[in-house]
Amino acid sequence: MANSTGTSNSTKVTSAKPKLVVIGNGMVGHHFIEQLCSQGLQNQFDVEVFGEEPRPAYDRVQLSKYFETGSADELMLTSAQDYQDWGVKLHLDTRITAVDTENKTITTEDGITGVYDRLVLATGSYPFVPPINGNDRERCVVYRTIEDLQDIEAAASQSKVGVVVGGGLLGLEAANALMALGVTTHVVEFAPQLMPVQLNDKAGDLLKSKINDLGVSVHTSKATTAIIDGESAMHRMTFNDDTFLETDMIVFSAGIRPQDALARSSGLAMGERGGITIDDNCLTSAADVYAIGECALWQNRIFGLVAPGYQMARVAVSHIAASADGATSSSTFTGADMSTKLKLLGVDVAAIGESRGFENAQFVELSDNQSGIYKKLWLDETGKFLKGAVLVGDNSDYNRLLDCYLSQDEIEGNAVELLMTGDESAVELKDTSIICSCHQVTKADIVNSVKEGNHTIAEIKSCTRAASGCGGCSALVKQVMDQALIAEGVECNTGICEHFEHDRQSLYHLCQVENITDFDTLITKHGKKSPTGQHSTFGCDLCKPAAASIFASLQNKYVLNQESSHVQLQDTNDAYLGNLQKDGTYSVVPRIAGGEITPDGLIAIGAVAKEFDLYTKITGGQRIDMFGAKLSELPIIWHKLIDAGFETGHAYGKSLRTVKSCVGSTWCRYGVQDSVGTAIDLENRYKGLRSPHKIKFAVSGCTRECAEAQSKDIGVIATDKGWNLYVAGNGGMRPRHGDLFATDLDTETLVKYIDRVLMFYIKTADKLQRTSVWMESLEGGLEYLQSVVIEDSLGIAAELDSQMNNVVDTYQCEWKTSLDKPEFLARFNEFVNPDAMPEGETHLYERVREQRFPLSPESSGAGNIAIKDITSEQNEQAVAEELV
Repeated sequence: MANSTGTSNSTKVTSAKPKLVVIGNGMVGHHFIEQLCSQGLQNQFDVEVFGEEPRPAYDRVQLSKYFETGSADELMLTSAQDYQDWGVKLHLDTRITAVDTENKTITTEDGITGVYDRLVLATGSYPFVPPINGNDRERCVVYRTIEDLQDIEAAASQSKVGVVVGGGLLGLEAANALMALGVTTHVVEFAPQLMPVQLNDKAGDLLKSKINDLGVSVHTSKATTAIIDGESAMHRMTFNDDTFLETDMIVFSAGIRPQDALARSSGLAMGERGGITIDDNCLTSAADVYAIGECALWQNRIFGLVAPGYQMARVAVSHIAASADGATSSSTFTGADMSTKLKLLGVDVAAIGESRGFENAQFVELSDNQSGIYKKLWLDETGKFLKGAVLVGDNSDYNRLLDCYLSQDEIEGNAVELLMTGDESAVELKDTSIICSCHQVTKADIVNSVKEGNHTIAEIKSCTRAASGCGGCSALVKQVMDQALIAEGVECNTGICEHFEHDRQSLYHLCQVENITDFDTLITKHGKKSPTGQHSTFGCDLCKPAAASIFASLQNKYVLNQESSHVQLQDTNDAYLGNLQKDGTYSVVPRIAGGEITPDGLIAIGAVAKEFDLYTKITGGQRIDMFGAKLSELPIIWHKLIDAGFETGHAYGKSLRTVKSCVGSTWCRYGVQDSVGTAIDLENRYKGLRSPHKIKFAVSGCTRECAEAQSKDIGVIATDKGWNLYVAGNGGMRPRHGDLFATDLDTETLVKYIDRVLMFYIKTADKLQRTSVWMESLEGGLEYLQSVVIEDSLGIAAELDSQMNNVVDTYQCEWKTSLDKPEFLARFNEFVNPDAMPEGETHLYERVREQRFPLSPESSGAGNIAIKDITSEQNEQAVAEELV
């Protein structure tokens, strides 16, 4: 058996425990194992899992995200190590070809036979390919597994035009994938509208119009008769209306069929049109054999969503647990809600219950052609109970409508009011309201979890599983959590600190609109009042640096400006224009744009480092850091560097740090664009830009990605047509691949989009929030950011452009400015009488690899270092620096 994890490959039953075998390790099969292990049933059974694919379970719902990173890592739901830790034996890349239900055995394709006491079939489904002549031609692929995605990627690399056959949920997801790959995309649907299972005709027409506007050509009422050689492309698809469409590749995504061949050959009862017949306990017609997920047929229904499959998995576990304990009752499967909310090609779509209506139904319909919004409610004959709904263009009412549908509470007042109440609130939902459909988590479940001490989204996810499925409920989960925290008396404060009730975004807006340029005005006008009604005039170490960053982003004035009292707002690093190190010295980091440096530049840095005995290191950002400079040495060192043509590298600030690059087309035989030149231009444009957190760029000259651009806040990768732009990557403590923002951009458009992304980040991010976390918390995520930057959906593009141009036009090297202002040089004197400064404490250092290193605290006896307050007259005399 291939790729198994566990203790043995033997098929003999060596344990006294009964054998539980699961065939299928997709989302539903994996959820079954999770539920089984959460109840400790792996201790009662010898559990063995067989999966046909070469990797453990992954998220099929989010398949198109694969094309954003080119990696399956972010899709993974588990790992082989997890199964080993649970004591569950996992066989990957192993196909079961036979089940003997009479003798309770299974046989692999390698002919190995094993036994079972309980068997769970979670074989899922397979993509339906219409029986069309030519459907097996080259570059005709399906959209189902990661291997399929790799085939699509390979086909797209050779194609200019692509067609998706199927206009349902999966088809539109596949179309999104083709667009992401830069292929001119068409969708061909047999029905007269898109999403014919979920939407009525008007909703389908609006969705078609919106998707056409996004650049995808939609062809409905098209039945393909054959696929033959094309004249202008590889294929020609001929239709039954005597028209045709030429394309280089075809993706079949025309629905799914239950993967029931194994069950059928085993003699299990089947549905007339396929599917393994199950009862309310998810048992099949054979003793001790269960079926769950898309392969299972319950009351002649196949459920093609993940949430019903999860419900079946829980029912099967419940029945197995009950029978193992000798209990007579367990939970049962009584059907599942097929409501769904999603974003297709950036368009909000939702369907609830009888979304296409039914005979004798009353309805309420809202159609706003100007805004591109369509909503329809289907009511029973009395008009008092919601039986279904469809939403296109705006699904903000979804959770409230879903709750109304599931509860079947009588509608109070007129049904139209359900569509006129504005944004939904978690307060309105009942304790029994389902917040997370994937895992059937109610509002009460989340509230109880908060009461038990789980006060973060990560903790709520871990203990309730809410928001860990499709993720569509994340915003509502946070609302419920915040309200529960408030109810428990736990402060749920969005204010930046105790001195302000406003978060950073609000403070930024207030400073911009009211042209506030100093901290005293800001805290006087918008700070909290004390119990005596007075405003604090001091602030704290949280709000002062945040305010300094906001002022710098909006005005880009000298950060140590005394007239506006900006100097008093800076933290330790910005106050001295250098990073404080653990031994009390500072680092010196000149800017080396794009990582390109001349021999004379290298010699100048070497000479400075040698003169002041500075430790030197080439960093991952392709510049040279120098460590060990005393505070009093900083002006001297920077004077020499500036005379040699260098500028500050802003390593001390929350600002642009580096723009990493490969050599690109200049030297590399694989390079297709000048990555170094572009990196230098970008670094010189954005140097000095102050932001909520540090920003790093990278530019790669080809898709080999030597500059690792996808792990940066802004990543640029060259193509033969221009540049692909990635945003919100992070290679730090919590790595995150950047999101593919736009493809094949010319340089002018690339710069324009980066300008807007950065200024919108600066405008809306929280204090000390990296772009990666900002993106994950941004309502609407990547699609929303694209709409703001590319489509100017908020009407602020000109404002963002102007703000960035102001930052670029007013750039100054802060060290050069400081050296030109003698009154500030006194900041860098550690002693009242600098001329009498003693020699350095050489016993606190050691020589390693011919460089100076600080001794560890254990060997040096070093104590704490107190930094003097240079703004206080009382502290101008002495240096409170004590080394014990």
